[in-house]
Amino acid sequence: MNKIPQIIIVLFLIMLTGCVLGRRTVDLPVQSFSDSKGTKGEVFIGDITDNRVFQNKPSDPSIPSIDGDVNSLTPQEKGMMIGRQRGGFGNAAGDVALPANDSVVARTRQLLEEGFKSRGYIITSDSTAPNSASATINKFWGWFTPGFWTITFEAHVNSTITLTKPDGPSTAIVQGYGRVQGQIASDANWQLAYQRAFQDFLSKLDSQLTTAGF
Repeated sequence: MNKIPQIIIVLFLIMLTGCVLGRRTVDLPVQSFSDSKGTKGEVFIGDITDNRVFQNKPSDPSIPSIDGDVNSLTPQEKGMMIGRQRGGFGNAAGDVALPANDSVVARTRQLLEEGFKSRGYIITSDSTAPNSASATINKFWGWFTPGFWTITFEAHVNSTITLTKPDGPSTAIVQGYGRVQGQIASDANWQLAYQRAFQDFLSKLDSQLTTAGF
């Protein structure tokens, strides 16, 4: 049997998946574009809850999962998980996590802070501030779809946000989506997909803050 074609296929699949079959750690900075002078006052960012539901071996890559048993996850470990890798035949090949001491709660908090800063607010630690926001994380997940020549990376962030002003509270669902194509499952491609999702999230958050009167 001629093994050369088989070897070529194996090498191609290794290249396509980026050679990471275990856990990949990716940093996801929230870029700041604001230079807030606090012209609109202060806002307190309250509780942020991770409400994502993980499953074992889901057929849909958009459902959070890990390389192992989700029942073994501690709350801290769950909060660090942000994506799942797939092999050349669509099978799960590893997962993606934030660095130690980071979490989707911390990233979401930064997104909310950036959203308010860009509108002229100062973030305060005073929980009695007249303006406040809290959030429930519905989605914060990324995955890729392997193709023959390229990989499509997708990232979704979605939160239900409660906004409170002196005249009362309001609720909004804000979601962001990012997509990028690349040849390998590199950290840079994961970061770019999430960067685009963050930018989309901030744009839609800005619209919701306008509607809420912030």
